[in-house]
Amino acid sequence: MNRLLHGLPCMALAYLCCTSLLSNDAARADTLPPFAPAVPLVVAGPVSFAPLVRKVVPAVVNIAVTRDDFAADNHHKLPSSVKGTPLERRYRERMRHHGDELLEAGSGFLIASSGIIVTNGHVVEDADTITVSLASGKEFTATLVGVDPLTDIAVIKIISPDPLPFVEWGDSRQVQVGDWIMAAGNPFGLGSSVTAGIVSARGRDIGASPFDDFLQLDAPINPGNSGGPTFNLAGQVVALNTAIVSPTGGSVGLGFSIPSEIVIPIVETLRQTGHIDRGWLGATLDDVAIHNGTKVTEVDRDSPAARGGLRKGDIITMLNGEHVDTARAMIRAIAAAKPGSNATLAILRNNHPQTLSIRVGLRPISEDGGFH
Repeated sequence: MNRLLHGLPCMALAYLCCTSLLSNDAARADTLPPFAPAVPLVVAGPVSFAPLVRKVVPAVVNIAVTRDDFAADNHHKLPSSVKGTPLERRYRERMRHHGDELLEAGSGFLIASSGIIVTNGHVVEDADTITVSLASGKEFTATLVGVDPLTDIAVIKIISPDPLPFVEWGDSRQVQVGDWIMAAGNPFGLGSSVTAGIVSARGRDIGASPFDDFLQLDAPINPGNSGGPTFNLAGQVVALNTAIVSPTGGSVGLGFSIPSEIVIPIVETLRQTGHIDRGWLGATLDDVAIHNGTKVTEVDRDSPAARGGLRKGDIITMLNGEHVDTARAMIRAIAAAKPGSNATLAILRNNHPQTLSIRVGLRPISEDGGFH
């Protein structure tokens, strides 16, 4: 009896605590402002991507690459992106079909009925044979038209007796963060592969080159889909699938695509000349802490920079009348300049302003791995 009576105050205390909390919540609600009606800004998404898939998939191709000299020392070697996956058996079948020389695979897309294909440079670099498979199952041997190592963009070509399906470019400048997109590929000869998602960010810099200006996508870009297209909902190519960031090797929703505004002029130049001539100064640059210019940390001997009077320790503040914020911005501007043109640099040397006129040189191939 005493135990039961002893328990009653505790129960009463618990009840009082609860009523006290309810009272506080009610009081807090009285202090909150009135809220406007929650009207959804997005009222509907695409009911189905099927019409888009039917329109564009015939122009998305598989690209299989062989390298004869490498294959001789790596018999039956599988790409790491395939080994241990359900795709391994299918890939081995393709290796047997191609004489055990198949080493890598990627995707691409046709941009002209004449057989012009856009893909990534790393998919076709150093290839001895490039085999293109259409979604219909037809296979062609492709020739390399040109590669731009700095942007990882390549153009290849196949010849067909019949006109080929192709896709059209879209304006990546109109793409906004949050827009629906669809990424497509044709990995490992399995046929088309499509994934949908949204644009997570614009202007991403992942340190791949001075031209980094990626769209970040949450649509999975899976192994074998490198070089494939990213479409807007009108079925236009707004980006070129290029890279993923992943601790596992598979997609974790961090995919990166090169916007069409960058890809289109490079593709057209490669089609016309087979290569990209880029500007070069021959100076190593570093950022200034206050983001007001870029500091020269090294000047290559007998380089355009050296001949133009640029010195170690100079701070470049302007290029051709445009303010320079970072080293990357300066490098990008020089790389985009036409070799043989003049670059006017406003510099600070020992805190004294000066102006230099430097004749832009032709960027050596050896510099494509570094930022000069």
